[in-house]
Amino acid sequence: MNYLESISNSLASSSRNSGPSLINVKTHQVYISNTDPQSDFGIKKQRIHYNLTPAEYYEYCLKESGTSVTSTGALSAISGIKTGRSPKDKRIVLDNTTKDIWWDSHSPNIKMDSKTFLINRETAICYLNNQDDIFIFDGYAGWDPEHRIKVRIVAERAYHALFMHNMLIRPTPLELKTYGEPDYTIYNAGKFPCNRFADYMTSSTSIDFDFTRKEIIILGTQYAGEMKKGIFTIMHFIMPKKNILSLHSGTNESKEGDVSIFFGLSGTGKTTLSTDKHRFLIGDDEHCWTEKGIFNIEGGCYAKCIGLSKEKEPDIWNSIRFGTVLENVIMDNNRDVQYDNEDITPNTRASYPIDYVENARIPCIAGHPENIIFLTCDAFGVLPIISKLSVEQAMYYFISGYTSKIAGTEIGIKEPQATFSSCFGEAFIVWHPIRYAELLKERIEKHGSKVWLINTGWIGGAYGDGQRCPLKYTRAIIDDIHNGKLYNTEYEHLEYLNLDIPKPNGFLYDHLLNPRNIWVDIGKYDIQIQNLITMFINNFKKYMLSDLEIYGPQLMNITE
Repeated sequence: MNYLESISNSLASSSRNSGPSLINVKTHQVYISNTDPQSDFGIKKQRIHYNLTPAEYYEYCLKESGTSVTSTGALSAISGIKTGRSPKDKRIVLDNTTKDIWWDSHSPNIKMDSKTFLINRETAICYLNNQDDIFIFDGYAGWDPEHRIKVRIVAERAYHALFMHNMLIRPTPLELKTYGEPDYTIYNAGKFPCNRFADYMTSSTSIDFDFTRKEIIILGTQYAGEMKKGIFTIMHFIMPKKNILSLHSGTNESKEGDVSIFFGLSGTGKTTLSTDKHRFLIGDDEHCWTEKGIFNIEGGCYAKCIGLSKEKEPDIWNSIRFGTVLENVIMDNNRDVQYDNEDITPNTRASYPIDYVENARIPCIAGHPENIIFLTCDAFGVLPIISKLSVEQAMYYFISGYTSKIAGTEIGIKEPQATFSSCFGEAFIVWHPIRYAELLKERIEKHGSKVWLINTGWIGGAYGDGQRCPLKYTRAIIDDIHNGKLYNTEYEHLEYLNLDIPKPNGFLYDHLLNPRNIWVDIGKYDIQIQNLITMFINNFKKYMLSDLEIYGPQLMNITE
């Protein structure tokens, strides 16, 4: 089967054996479907654009409303009304393939039936087949050839295809010739709404997964991040079944081969901190940990841009050039991006190939991590900026996944809100959190990885009173983890938090180590910490893992 026939089959209605006739606009190759015409679609030759170069994508992107080129050559695109993910509109088909995944009332997984999925699929297929031009990108997820999957993107917008050209691993010409059939297909018909009268639909947006058909349908949202995170959900489903731990993490490696992984939700600093000019970047967001080590799932980076400056984040700044996609940014009359401007959204983003980062490690594969770093953005301002965790504490905080949602990463979030997100990415996991936590425990014990909890959020007060921990202190903490200073120092135990923090020892951040000591109003701190501890305890009960509860914070009287 040649690639055009394969694409035609991808575009076929679920009620037909084959899809439309196609013409590759670039090569002029034609595929004639053998399906008897049953409608106007049956006599139409669909124009497709297959695995274009960035320059070619630009030509089509610039025909889309709101798309332009910035002064550095990056492409600026607008994602429509949706400028963040829509997790409440995500659905998974319940069938024999998925009957054993995490389905209880605390799960992020919302079920739908296969019939409704096919209704939404038909809506998407009909909409896409009605377009004059369709963009197809075939790529890989996963740098380890043994575990990578083939992913096909079918999209109406050229911007979406260029985005996934950046975010997936781009096949070589030889790999593309022998690509064959995709393992998973994403149909992005995001400009068209779902049918609100269909079962399980609660808005005009729907992101639907069928793990039996190995397909994702996107309707009613043009936010490109839905595709990226859709693939991450796929990997969270299939990797644990292979005894591989899927990770919402950034990863980097020293010149000596020491590997660190950074867990964290959007806005905790995962991309910023894993991009370090003194270390090789393996990846900024999504990884898997196998028996051989770490591999990056993605072929690109997806960095937050709000407040971006060359001084604070030079690697990200220097990556914003021709081929990069900037989402929902504002430019001045000279096409210079105004990175502090939130008029469209605070969730402005840059998508660029990972090889745009000067010190990226290609292929994006590394050994087992020496350090595991949990990043949390604490809006209450009560957690220490650095704590050392035991294996059991690592499981507890991994399952808890405490942080604060940052403005803009999801629709409706205007200011930080305390949240608990299992595995530091609950919106994307499929199995019960304990399955991922047990894999993490197994890897830590086998390879002797050290685990740390870092608060990149507020210090000296809660949100509105204190300040966000300056990046220079967080970077200094990371440096002291890597150079061994934080491992080879004395610790004190904070009983109420049940955490060990370093004693002052000439660190740049000595004055910030004990969070209670830097609040002006100690009584207010004590109230805030009791509130947060209560939230931790109440949240963890839902997992019914009583053996691990003792490794979390405990309610007690706080004394000097």
